[in-house]
Amino acid sequence: MALDLIIEAHKDGARLNEACEAMGLSVSTFRRWESGNLCDNRKGSEKSNPRKLSLTEQIAIIDACCSPEYKDCNMYEIHSSLLDKGIYLGSESTFYRIMRQNNLIRPRRNTKVSGKKNRPPERKATGPNQVWCWDITWLKSVVTGLFYYAYVIIDVWDRSIVKWTIHDREDETLASELFQRALRDNNYPDVFVHSDNGNPMKGVTLLGLFYDLGICNSYSRPRVSDDNPFIESWFKTMKYDVSYPGKFKNVEEARCWFSAFVNMYNTSHSHSGMNFITPAQIRNGEYQKIARNRNNVMLEAKARNPIRWVNEVKQLPEEHVVYLNPTVDTRLKLKPSVA
Repeated sequence: MALDLIIEAHKDGARLNEACEAMGLSVSTFRRWESGNLCDNRKGSEKSNPRKLSLTEQIAIIDACCSPEYKDCNMYEIHSSLLDKGIYLGSESTFYRIMRQNNLIRPRRNTKVSGKKNRPPERKATGPNQVWCWDITWLKSVVTGLFYYAYVIIDVWDRSIVKWTIHDREDETLASELFQRALRDNNYPDVFVHSDNGNPMKGVTLLGLFYDLGICNSYSRPRVSDDNPFIESWFKTMKYDVSYPGKFKNVEEARCWFSAFVNMYNTSHSHSGMNFITPAQIRNGEYQKIARNRNNVMLEAKARNPIRWVNEVKQLPEEHVVYLNPTVDTRLKLKPSVA
């Protein structure tokens, strides 16, 4: 039908390209059909496959798999049993494909079916005390197998350590006390809290505190460290620092070293994730001034000697915004600008 319409339109003076485009065909397809090869090879068209199982053969597989004899067997067991009886209906993968197409694949055990774990929601921080992350890391002691536990809360926006504590055990009550101090010292901000899935993070005491204060929280997916990247990155920064002793004699020594390191980090550590600006400078509102100054210096350097600049100058964004678990669309928008 389409072939006849294109031929008639072409005879009436229509251009062949436009006639084929109006019918949703390419010119090469039209030429092939015109030569007598009327097989429709377009993507999505119905094609005959001599290896395809007939409807009768598919029904035979379904009847065999759903029979009382094989109701508790998987496809491999059914396939092997049928072969022992001298019956071949298809391969194991064919059995699975036919059953899946007819929505007949179901878990047959009493164990809980594992569901897909969704990525935590995206959170945007444009200022301090909007998004916090926290976690617990182990600190080795001089006794093999004995550890101290550092509870740390980090502000996603400026990467500063909001509050920390070190104890000889993991405990939800200790975590709740840490958050009570952190919230009190920051005038109980309207903050969002993200953490891993550990027992202290999901303890009733801590969750009760969040509920009473109206704090929303989220959790990382099991065994996915990228869902809580800021605190994990900070732990690596701490433990790979040249001053890190590796092992501590007692909890007092651990607290003393930790206090000095956190103070250094918050005030003078140039953070690579924040264009080598310190957390204190971000929190004090100096980011915009620093970004503008660096951008102007780069533009002036290019203006003085433009022949050296093969590519455009990358410009630091003048507004400091941080995303926790950004979506794909957000990541595309975060590409550095050029000038």
